[in-house]
Amino acid sequence: MSLSPYVPIIGLFALAAGFALFSIAAARFTGPRRYNKAKLEAYECGIEPSPQPIGGSRFPVKFYLTAMLFIVFDVEMIFLYPWAVSFDILPVFGFVAMLVFIGSIFVAYAYEWRRGGLDWD
Repeated sequence: MSLSPYVPIIGLFALAAGFALFSIAAARFTGPRRYNKAKLEAYECGIEPSPQPIGGSRFPVKFYLTAMLFIVFDVEMIFLYPWAVSFDILPVFGFVAMLVFIGSIFVAYAYEWRRGGLDWD
C-alpha cells in the first residue's frame, strides 16, 4: 500500500498546524499589552454593561432552544443535500434510510415546538 495519495493531506494538516502555531506566537509579541478597566469589561453594543451577579448568571432556556434549532437545521442540510443530489442512483434502501432520518429530525422539531423554541416574541 502506497502512502503517496495521503501526502497532500498530511502536508495540508502540517501547514495548518504551522500557521496556527505561528499566529499564536506572533500575537504574543505583536499584541497590545496595555489593559485598562474599560477594555476588560464586557461589550454590549455600546450600552452600559448590566451588572452580573457573583458567580455569573443563568441564561434563559430560549437561548439553548434557538441554538439547538440551528444545529438541527445544519445537520438536516448536511445530510439532505447530498441525498437529493444522488437520489436517482440510490436504491430503495437510501429512500427508507432518509425517511428514518427525516422522522428523527421531525422528533427534534416537535420537541423544539413544544418547548416554545419556535415562538419569536
